[in-house]
Amino acid sequence: MNEDIRVPQVRLIDQNGEMVGVMTSRDALLRAYSVGLDLLEISPGAVPPVCKITDYGKFKYEQQKKANEARKKQKVVEIKEIKVRPNIDDHDYDTKMKQMKGFIADGDKVKVTLRFRGREMAHQELGVKVLERVKTELAELAKVESMPRLENRQMIMVLSPK
Repeated sequence: MNEDIRVPQVRLIDQNGEMVGVMTSRDALLRAYSVGLDLLEISPGAVPPVCKITDYGKFKYEQQKKANEARKKQKVVEIKEIKVRPNIDDHDYDTKMKQMKGFIADGDKVKVTLRFRGREMAHQELGVKVLERVKTELAELAKVESMPRLENRQMIMVLSPK
């Protein structure tokens, strides 16, 4: 801003938003001082760089307001975890399924953790069947982000909304 602008020529926009044209940076700075405002470099990558006559405090306030508005609108995607067992009962399965559908409808990812206990490790195909059932029932709502994989005594699958 102001004296920090080191390029010989700038494209000037005045305080009313009107395009003035290309002039020397010294002339642009004198124009800004004559109306009691600052000369700000808006887009330094352009040839010649675009400068605007404006109040720096007001400009900073507007930028901060835009950033706060953008932060307010963004949604943080959370990972919700649902734990199931290989020999889960139908009613329990339906309840967990209802929860998963709700989480996916809210835009959250769902991590399905299937825990094996004791001798259940010998029958891992039962766990795979449960996870396949989950995958097919949620096929129209969610896509599989990471396929079922075995970590110690747990099989984990991550689903994300389409």
